[in-house]
Amino acid sequence: MKLLIVGCGRVGSSIARNMSDDGHDVSVIDEDPEALQRLPESWPGRFVHGHGLDTEVLVEGGIGTADACVVCTDGDNTNIVIAQIARKRFDCPCVVTRVLDPARAAFYDTLGLQTVCPTSRSIDIMTEAICATPGRMMDDS
Repeated sequence: MKLLIVGCGRVGSSIARNMSDDGHDVSVIDEDPEALQRLPESWPGRFVHGHGLDTEVLVEGGIGTADACVVCTDGDNTNIVIAQIARKRFDCPCVVTRVLDPARAAFYDTLGLQTVCPTSRSIDIMTEAICATPGRMMDDS
């Protein structure tokens, strides 16, 4: 699979390593050239320095032939716009984007954008952990 990842922070770099280790052809775009240091020296993938909102940078990163695109920069608005460009302009078959705002993630999900909201998942997991804790105080009122 050819995968393009926009954003090489903790999430993007981890996905890049995992997918590359599994034998996939991975390209990463990040506007910070220092982000390349998050990838191992022996990493066989491609790193493109630039902003994912720049369509020329997306093309250089391989969006035109990508089977999937993961968008995980540090900005919800940026992620949403890049994901829509990948899906609508470049017809990328699988586009997944991180959106931190639960309301925004739910809204764009209804429009067909595949979103992952770590904030919502954290809320659910922490709520389950609280409810599963023995001896917790319950308010029966």
